[in-house]
Amino acid sequence: MGADSDADVQRFAVANLRRRPEPVEVGGFVVGVDPATSNPFVNYATPLPGSEPDPGDVAGMVKAFRDRGLRPRLEFAPLAVPEVEAALRKAGFVVEEEHEVLLCVPESLAPPSGAAGIDVEVPEADADFRAVDAALSEAFDGEFPPSDEGVARLKRAQRSGGAVRFVRADDAVGCAGAGSCSAPAEGTAEIAGIGTRPAFRGRGIAAAVTAGLAAAMFAEGRARSVWLEYSGDGSRRVYERVGFRPAGRRLYMSLPDL
Repeated sequence: MGADSDADVQRFAVANLRRRPEPVEVGGFVVGVDPATSNPFVNYATPLPGSEPDPGDVAGMVKAFRDRGLRPRLEFAPLAVPEVEAALRKAGFVVEEEHEVLLCVPESLAPPSGAAGIDVEVPEADADFRAVDAALSEAFDGEFPPSDEGVARLKRAQRSGGAVRFVRADDAVGCAGAGSCSAPAEGTAEIAGIGTRPAFRGRGIAAAVTAGLAAAMFAEGRARSVWLEYSGDGSRRVYERVGFRPAGRRLYMSLPDL
């Protein structure tokens, strides 16, 4: 795992943004646009592999955002496109965050210890998807309130060849924890949004959901690998226990509001 993993993740990022409802390609960048939302974590850009943008390329990418009333923002694997970070900094972009990527392959996937009695399910009914959306909102401190838009994104992820998995809860919400995985592209897929409601933490739910999503992608050779980013040492340990290993980094950059 190393340079090849960075390149795979970057190629995936390009293919994934091309799936957006209205993708725009300009100056060596793909801008993934979803007109249903202005959420910057949905509407962002990534550079094409081998991109060496000049000021005009960056300006064209920024204009694509501005024309749509969106904040210019990018996510990418910097080691796979080494000329991009400097070009963005010269244009005034700043680093929001830098995350380490963890990657899992079929040979390293390990059933989580302590998962006995945890039933990981596939949402089917509309009520299941709404329960997942509500649980993830609570798990992430209400950063994104439950919404029809969130439910639609979960359904789209599963319908398009990705996966959604959840652990049911016998309460008003109906879900203890959940997560999703994109449809594979370039032989890999991204697991994202693994969350457990506070009242259910410490029971192995996140590990069980993560392993279930990875297994779904590896079934019948759908993907050679899956990857994710973690938010802290605690979550990193969860993912490492089920077979994820360090495999590069991802950079988040944006243009500050004037």
